[in-house]
Amino acid sequence: MDKLIRWFLVFVLFGLLVLVRAFEAKLFYDPLIQHFRYYYLYEALPEFNNLKLFFFVFLRYILNMIISLGIIYVIFKNMRLIKFSVKFYSVAFIVMSLVYYVLLNAGIMNDQWLTFYIRRFLIHPLFVLILIPAFYYQKMLVKQSK
Repeated sequence: MDKLIRWFLVFVLFGLLVLVRAFEAKLFYDPLIQHFRYYYLYEALPEFNNLKLFFFVFLRYILNMIISLGIIYVIFKNMRLIKFSVKFYSVAFIVMSLVYYVLLNAGIMNDQWLTFYIRRFLIHPLFVLILIPAFYYQKMLVKQSK
């Protein structure tokens, strides 16, 4: 029964990630959504409020991170993995947000793909899809070495 509850919780938490994505336009300020959906090939970046944009990118990143940490905890029940994940998410956010800020404010028209993909890692919960298999693989390696 414990395993069934854990899988249900993982399903609910992934559902929350889907809801964050589904309601992104209503919950978060992001004028780049439409730009990268339609206009990126032939228009420059739209006007945006730097402070507001980065606040909402940070908010969305934190929300996705918290839900992702919940998923990792429910699957592995290991606080060491949570501590590592928090450090990983923190460093990743600092590095990527600095690069994202520089790219957006430098007005690099020819390199919008780099801006697009860094933005994608900041606003979507892609790291959980990387960390779960990595932690599972590590767990299997530890079992094999015993």
